[in-house]
Amino acid sequence: MKKLLGIAAVTAILGASLTAGKVSGTQTSNCCSSRDNIADTIVVPGGRWLDTDMKVTVAVPASYRCEGDTAHYPTVYLLNGHGGSYKNWGTLLDLDSAATAYGCIIVCPSGMNSWYWDSPVKPGMQMESFIVNTLIPAVDSLYRTIPDRSQRAITGFSMGGHGALWLAIRHKDLFSSVGSTSGGVDIRPFPTRWNMPDMLGSKKDNPARWDAHTIATAVDSLKPGELNIIFDCGTDDFFYKVNCSLDSTMNARGIHHTFITNPGAHTASYWRRSIIPQLDFFKAKRAGR
Repeated sequence: MKKLLGIAAVTAILGASLTAGKVSGTQTSNCCSSRDNIADTIVVPGGRWLDTDMKVTVAVPASYRCEGDTAHYPTVYLLNGHGGSYKNWGTLLDLDSAATAYGCIIVCPSGMNSWYWDSPVKPGMQMESFIVNTLIPAVDSLYRTIPDRSQRAITGFSMGGHGALWLAIRHKDLFSSVGSTSGGVDIRPFPTRWNMPDMLGSKKDNPARWDAHTIATAVDSLKPGELNIIFDCGTDDFFYKVNCSLDSTMNARGIHHTFITNPGAHTASYWRRSIIPQLDFFKAKRAGR
């Protein structure tokens, strides 16, 4: 049985940002078995931040669907890479099974090639503000989350790995744990690639802006113990060197983190393997280990 996701609580929380649209989607109810547990697709209005609405995949544990279940659950945000969408993580991971196995709500937004920045050159692509001010409150309103940073984690692959670290470092009040797999953690060696000039302007004309929008410099604002951090990269990945540099920078600054390297390239087969240690890490940190 399907039902329309309600929006009244979201509207009350977000106010004017939702007056021009609504949050909607489909949700399966009263399905207590893993076999019948199917992820939702919700639509969140772009509001003042994006010039388009966003589709988002949300997967919940099988127990969430059980009649009478009133438990609240931690959330894990999974960000997609360049050229992808809210559908990507569902091709890499059985989201419903993972949500059940890890006892969490999994949220997969659409990155829209934004690199998860507030673009200084595209007023209709303020992705960081959208996620912080609209998406997270919408998810916390529509679902029985635990709306506390200690129970909220974020990670992603490629562009999404950059985005996860970018958002967590800049919004430590929202996230306690962060990961990145094959992340583009220093954008500066790649000045013409993956729509980055569309978001920032050219590196040649805006070198200071590029310096200010990369994880390689954002990490300077981190203090030891502020975030639980895990990141990885395959040894055959074109982002391998910049991830090794990030590891060295964190070590020099005394920032505790877990850095994993394994054979592999910038491929789906690598990400299918690499996400599992990160989900294990997030679960352990939620439990205080």
